[in-house]
Order: sequence, then C-alpha cells, then structure tokens
Amino acid sequence: MRTIAIIGASLAGLRSAQALRQQGFDGRLVVVGDEVHLPYDRPPLSKDFLLGKVEAVPLADQEDLDALNVEWRLGVQATGLLSTREVALSDGTTVEADGVVIATGGIPRTIPGAHVLRTLDDAIKLRDALAGAQSVGVIGAGFIGAEIASSARALGKDVTVVEALPAPLMRVLGAEMGAAVGLLHGDHGSTLITGVNVDSINVDGGINLADGRKVDADVVVAGIGVRPATDWLAGGPVKVDNGVVCDAGGVTDVKNIVAVGDVANCAGVRAEHWTSATEQAQIATRNLLAGETVAKHTNGGYVWSDQYGVRIQFIGRATEDVRIEDGSIDDRKFVATYRDGENGDDVVGIVAMSNARLFTRLRRNLK
Repeated sequence: MRTIAIIGASLAGLRSAQALRQQGFDGRLVVVGDEVHLPYDRPPLSKDFLLGKVEAVPLADQEDLDALNVEWRLGVQATGLLSTREVALSDGTTVEADGVVIATGGIPRTIPGAHVLRTLDDAIKLRDALAGAQSVGVIGAGFIGAEIASSARALGKDVTVVEALPAPLMRVLGAEMGAAVGLLHGDHGSTLITGVNVDSINVDGGINLADGRKVDADVVVAGIGVRPATDWLAGGPVKVDNGVVCDAGGVTDVKNIVAVGDVANCAGVRAEHWTSATEQAQIATRNLLAGETVAKHTNGGYVWSDQYGVRIQFIGRATEDVRIEDGSIDDRKFVATYRDGENGDDVVGIVAMSNARLFTRLRRNLK
C-alpha cells in the first residue's frame, strides 16, 4: 500500500495513524477530521474542562505528531465513499487511497433546546452557559450525564438529573449496581429522578416531564447516548447496520477498508469506550496491512468514570448474579463481581467504586 486514508481525527483515528507507523507503514498517510482541532482527549471535557482547571488536552505533543508525517485535512468532512479506494470530501476534493480506516465516531442524540457534550466546541459552549446559570437539568444518568452533573455541583449549581430507566446505568451495570452508583447524586446534593421520560424543554428554560412535573433549569444538557457517524457511507461499498459492519478484527466485507472506535460494529458489538478505540486501532491496522484478518480484538468492555470525586470502574458484562467481594455499598467503596456459568463460578464482569487496586487484581481472572 502506498496511501492510507484515515477518516476521523479523534482518538481512534490518531491511534490508527500511530499503529500504522509502528507497524512499519512508511507511505502517505492522510487523516481527515471534521473538527478544526488536532486530536484531543475527550474524557476531561465533562470534568476538569468544565471546571476551568484545564483547557484542551492534546492526545499527542507536536513533536510526536510531526514524527508521524501525516497529511492533516482538518475542518473537512468525508461525504462519501465513491469507490473502495476514493473518499469524497466536503470541500469538493477527493482522497484516493489503497486502504481506508473508518474512525468517524459517534454523533450525540439530541433534544431540542438542550446542550450536548461530545466535542471541544460543545464543551466551550456548555462551560460558558454554566457560568451564568444557577440551576442545571441533566437528561440521562449515564456516564456522561453523571459526570456533567458532578461538575455542575462542583461549580455550586442546583442540579437535577432525569433518567428514563428505573436506575442509572442499568444497561451497563444492571439494576442493583446502577442504583448503587446512582446514590452518589443524592450524597452530593443533586436531585435524581428516575423512571420518567422527558416530554419537552421549555424555550425559557426548564424540563417538562411526561408525568406532568416540571424541572427548573437555567441550562439543560442531554446525555442520552450517541449514534454511529455513518450517514456519509449511505449507498457506498461497505455495509452499515448500527455502525460499520466488520469482523472481530475490524475488517469490513471490503478487505482494504477497516473500522475502529465508536463507529465500528465488530462481530455484533459496538463499544463506545476509550480503551476499545485504542485496542481496536492496533488490531484493525495490522489486518489492513496484511490484507486479511490475521488478528482479532477481544472486547473487554473496560470503562471508567469519575463522579463526585469517586472513581467507578467496570469491565466485562453484567449479569443478574452480582456479588459484593469487598467493602460495602453503604460506604461507597466496594468491588462486586458478576457471575455466570453452570455453577455461577465464572467471573464475567467486575465493577468497583473507589477500589482500583482490588479491581485490577480481580480483572486478571476475568472470563
């Protein structure tokens, strides 16, 4: 291969560029990103960035970026795959490449009248809005919603979090552990409302709930998930179904096109995690250079979240058989395992609150 185009200039795109160079690719490398910014770290946006403690955190310093010898095409969107070897861009140009890495990530699901937080520009707008607010409404008690709520409380705002499910993070942690993590909101003065949908957002602020209640809020933020950024691939040569369909090695039906990160539906699993994007990039680029699937990514599903000064860690998958291994929910410091198998002996998932050491030790035995 003489030219490889990476479509997406965030974490998965940068890690793919780094992996290609590490694996010996010395040809032309073109990275296309719809933002004008060089790659930056997203997790701090909902935490220290909103608190004014940091500005944008680069994913690599300028010296390392220069060493990659990348042709950056920033502030430009990919608008289509004209063929298996040609990408159309929003500025009217095209990029011809022998290999393509699709790393376009996700697009936040929105509610009219609410802020979202995905990009640096989103974070700047939200930080400015919070500066003049007294009350904040957060729709969605997932990781991003909880982190925004935590930051808003740290800024002294009155915070109400609305979650449609009976407990926060149910889809990830299950009902019992989701409820345990959700206790942090009340501990730190936020109001948590669960089991109710949002009807609408008032033009002059506030949230109308489906049960007739109203939540006062000067600023409303929606943290209700993302959808894979695949609109530009419609009608193209790769299959799209809840992301770019690929095998466990990130390889699509078109062997010279791979997918990584939030946009990749790898063997039926689409993982929206920082660690997955990094790990997938190593595997997918190896397969791209090989021209076939020679390595597969085993999705561990590791994710962490900092909420109200507490570190929450999770890996694997949740089951109904969950057991506290150390500590207690009441103390807000514990490690729990999720069990499966014929006798319930197989540890298939682990969740920890403020206990990183034991979490790290137990994850070595994860099935």
